[in-house]
Amino acid sequence: MRGALLLCIAMACFALNDSLVKLALHTLTLGQIIFIRGVIATTLLVLFFHRSLDVKQLPLLRHPASILRIVAELMASLLYLTSLIYLSIGFVTAINQALPLVITAGAALFLAEPVGWRRWTAVTVGFMGVLIIVRPGLEGFSAWSLLTLASVVFSAMRDLSTRRIPKEISSSVLSISTSLAVTIFGGLIITPMGGWQPMSLQDGVVVFTAAAALVVGYHCLIMAMREGELSFVAPFRYTGLLWATLIGYLLFADIPDELTIAGSALVIGSGLYTLYRERRVSKAMPVVQSTGPGMSPDGL
Repeated sequence: MRGALLLCIAMACFALNDSLVKLALHTLTLGQIIFIRGVIATTLLVLFFHRSLDVKQLPLLRHPASILRIVAELMASLLYLTSLIYLSIGFVTAINQALPLVITAGAALFLAEPVGWRRWTAVTVGFMGVLIIVRPGLEGFSAWSLLTLASVVFSAMRDLSTRRIPKEISSSVLSISTSLAVTIFGGLIITPMGGWQPMSLQDGVVVFTAAAALVVGYHCLIMAMREGELSFVAPFRYTGLLWATLIGYLLFADIPDELTIAGSALVIGSGLYTLYRERRVSKAMPVVQSTGPGMSPDGL
């Protein structure tokens, strides 16, 4: 139960981070936010993990899987945060709930992990739920939702490549290097994304709080994985949608419509069933593993 509580806190922190970034995007550019938040997050990560940080592992980051993970994280962060400019927090989070299903499909297709017909059926139902949320061709469809879908694909690529990274590379080194890479990337796109905008004290507080929420969420995520049994803790990742909906309503007065709610129910239901089947067959568990430290968003 403590692991489940920690995972709920982590999901709340990630939802708060997304909401604060969306709030800051009203006055600051995306590259500026990625850079400032990255500097703060990287600094906090170094403070958190300085005792376990082994600089001798840095050359190992040249492993192809590590490079692929960083590139995938860069693309996932850029696309995900860009979609926040135009879409509501609850809508983006609802689509992002399909990540474990995409990882399950990717693990079967690219890593040759065994996935039976029941889990393939659940994945198909989950993707149908995503289509209901996105509603292509119907009234209310937004082309910006395709950015969110693309970010989910890159997030899945990030998590799948994480499982191919040598075990000699610690989570702390991997996290800090990824956060640093996202920070540098944010600095490079400041000018193309609109340049540096003047920051008020309120803007600084918002961005700092977003970075702190991201790091605290990541830390709680790691603690949750260490405290609880993975198969029990994993379903609580879906509380992220509840937190995003609540915070989105409080900050932006966003209320999800019927199609978003119905599609979200299909996505979450299929994810929970996939998790149930993985626990029953006791084989490789990509959905459970996608709830681990590798699934945290935005440069961690």
